[in-house]
Amino acid sequence: MTGPRARAAALAEAGGTAAPSKSQRAYQLLHDRIVDGTYSPGYRLVLDAIGRELDMSVVPVREAIRRLEAEGLVTFERNIGARVAEIDELEYHDTMETLSFVEGAAIMLAAGLYSKRDVDEARAINAQLRESLAGFDPVQFTALNEAFHRRLSDVCPNEVLGDVIDTCWKRLARLRQSTFSFVPSRAVSSVDEHEAILALIEEGADPRRIELAVRAHRLATPDAYLQRIHPNQD
Repeated sequence: MTGPRARAAALAEAGGTAAPSKSQRAYQLLHDRIVDGTYSPGYRLVLDAIGRELDMSVVPVREAIRRLEAEGLVTFERNIGARVAEIDELEYHDTMETLSFVEGAAIMLAAGLYSKRDVDEARAINAQLRESLAGFDPVQFTALNEAFHRRLSDVCPNEVLGDVIDTCWKRLARLRQSTFSFVPSRAVSSVDEHEAILALIEEGADPRRIELAVRAHRLATPDAYLQRIHPNQD
């Protein structure tokens, strides 16, 4: 056996993995810098400079940018070039508002179904969130925050609600919005609110009360964000 299959077989036998292509390397670098906020919305992506940094031509960089454009992370304008896509505030708010309703409903429906293990695992994630406050990393905090919320909503028996919740999370990921980067003080309140929600579940509170607590918790985050970036608006 010769050719690509032989090389792949030899690589698999050796337990190795293929080195990423130049285009993949460029994509990963740009993607990570956009997601972690190194490249903020509106930041201009200069192909020549990126190519020099990665020691490659502009061709694989251009391929990477086209891929990022298809994912909605980059926009390309004639005579201007590639820029990091702006965050759509309305889409962010609407997505968070929708998530507050569907997640609140999901946790309400699951209220009588949570086991001790479910609550313990959610509380363990919240403990990680609290520990992370010391050396605050908004990207890490956002990932743990999603894990906490998914741990609770995943118990819901309504699969359609679960699909809608998953869609909302994917929209937020595309918006790459870590609100906690703008309002880090919101992170402390968020952890405390998580604990309050868990306490309601443990005490067997009225499901409607739990739903309202989840909804209020969810809406507090976009409200804090919008107040931070538009301080003079009521």
